[in-house]
Amino acid sequence: MKKKLFNEFKNKTIIVTGHTGFKGSWLTLWLQKLGAKVIGISKSKKHKNSHFNDLNLNKKIKNYFFDLKSLKKTKKIFTKHKPDYVFHLAGQSIVKKSYSDPIETIMTNSIGTLNVLECLRNLKKKCNAVLITSDKVYKNFEISRGYKEDDIIGGKDPYSASKSSAEIIIESYISSFLSKKTNLKVAVARAGNVIGGGDWNQDRLIPDCMKSWSKKKIVVLRNPKSTRPWQNVLDVVRGYMILAIKLKKNSKINGQAFNFGPSNKENYTVIQVVKYMQKHWNNVKWKVEKSQYRFFESQLLKLNSDKAKKYLGWKSKLSMNQSLKMTIDWYKNYFLAHSQKKYSVSEKTLRDYENLIN
Repeated sequence: MKKKLFNEFKNKTIIVTGHTGFKGSWLTLWLQKLGAKVIGISKSKKHKNSHFNDLNLNKKIKNYFFDLKSLKKTKKIFTKHKPDYVFHLAGQSIVKKSYSDPIETIMTNSIGTLNVLECLRNLKKKCNAVLITSDKVYKNFEISRGYKEDDIIGGKDPYSASKSSAEIIIESYISSFLSKKTNLKVAVARAGNVIGGGDWNQDRLIPDCMKSWSKKKIVVLRNPKSTRPWQNVLDVVRGYMILAIKLKKNSKINGQAFNFGPSNKENYTVIQVVKYMQKHWNNVKWKVEKSQYRFFESQLLKLNSDKAKKYLGWKSKLSMNQSLKMTIDWYKNYFLAHSQKKYSVSEKTLRDYENLIN
């Protein structure tokens, strides 16, 4: 992907919801480096161990901190800034947390998305919006062929249900209102398990390993045999950016959904990922969780990304080994860096990735 494609974002006003999160902070960094005027909306500032804070983005872009469930506040920001692009990433993203707080998960992921859609419906200027959901929107039959964009939507756990609900709302708004607007184009992005430096979320494999191993503690694994479409955060964020640009240029993909996943060769079990990381982190240990209560999680989950390759020219650039190596290097450098130099760790990672794709 040539750099000139992403020059489209220079001087553009771009709203990123969920910009303090893992993917959101990487997207915000990249857009900011490209010269975009980024407007970040998140529920609250991240505190300890936050990639957003390490990047010092609070001082580099315009930030708003409130709950997207407030339509009044959301409308105010859209009306004030009149975005050229919107990337909607905000939401409750942890499956385990959805069991302890299902109401908040479902309300955040469905009503938050609804309010963004309502704001888009009222925009008068030209805008292109990418709404990010999840690979877990698919009704999972534990099949190995890889889910395609027209497969059945559904979900057994509260998180999957919340994201599926968001997709139904999106489809309804596109059909009822947004497809009739000549100034607006909208697309949906679905991605799998994303890994990379700067992820500090609880109950996620890579952060759990890094936090435990950096303190010489044993990491506890929930489902060592589960298979996931692991891929690097920068591969996925690049996919979102390409989709936004192609959406502007190609009316035929307006209203459509796109999967962003690795090739079928890059699906690994949890235990395979951990064993690879062991090779690059000295004296580490792990054990399997022996809990009487196990919440439901899919064992096998794959995405088919042929559509993204065909219409967007996108595919993952990093192999699983490359992605894990880049991720581990980020955490090693992070733990060695002084606080004022932690920004440079991510900046170098992004620069190395840009050199790889150009």
